[in-house]
Amino acid sequence: MGRKLGGLAGLLFGTIAWASTSHAEQIDRSQIQTLIREYILGNPQIIEEALTQVRLRAQKAEAEAKSAALIAERAALLESKGDIVMGNPNGDVSLVEFFDFNCGYCKRAAPDVTALLAGDPKLRVVLKDLPILGPGSVEAAKVGLAVKEVAGEARAVEFHKRLIDFRGRIDGSRAIEVAGELGIDTQRLKSVAASKEIEALISKNLDLAQRLGVTGTPSFVVGDQLLVGAVGQMPLGEAIRATRK
Repeated sequence: MGRKLGGLAGLLFGTIAWASTSHAEQIDRSQIQTLIREYILGNPQIIEEALTQVRLRAQKAEAEAKSAALIAERAALLESKGDIVMGNPNGDVSLVEFFDFNCGYCKRAAPDVTALLAGDPKLRVVLKDLPILGPGSVEAAKVGLAVKEVAGEARAVEFHKRLIDFRGRIDGSRAIEVAGELGIDTQRLKSVAASKEIEALISKNLDLAQRLGVTGTPSFVVGDQLLVGAVGQMPLGEAIRATRK
């Protein structure tokens, strides 16, 4: 803490020590309170210093709790069956992105992820559907997850890029239309997208996000770090390098 807080502590302990000596009969509780009150009124900035210290401690505790949660959920983050993986499947660092096809900030962040992949042959990117922006997002997410099962990982990556690049509202019908343009069997796709297995994958992602405190998209996880929003290529790159170290 600052000098003023240190001064207050010194005043308090000094007063108590003095009261414990032969002068104890000359001072009572009200006098101690008066001395402290006068000190605070004469140095009001110590209140701000104390509040700042409390806030910093709370922020540190929150950050430590989030890091611990990310480590505890490592398998769920990196090894979920339904996730789409881009880049090097055996990469030494994984960048996990929670996204929503209707999220404008996810669309803004997409070129950053693409640039990181292009410049880093050891990077693995894991895409997690987190449809939080309405029923259309849920429908599109179901189709996206079904594409992987019906047509494989490579086609799922292509589908993902097409929808993320799309300007406008996306729902199930639009997602099916894009899949058809890619030559995917839309009838089978509709059947798989409506299955309980796909619904369970989405629920699993929503539950994981809640446990990690992820409330918005995009949110990125690298090692024990959580970065929220379209933070840009540089912060993501720095997190990746820190994880490698």
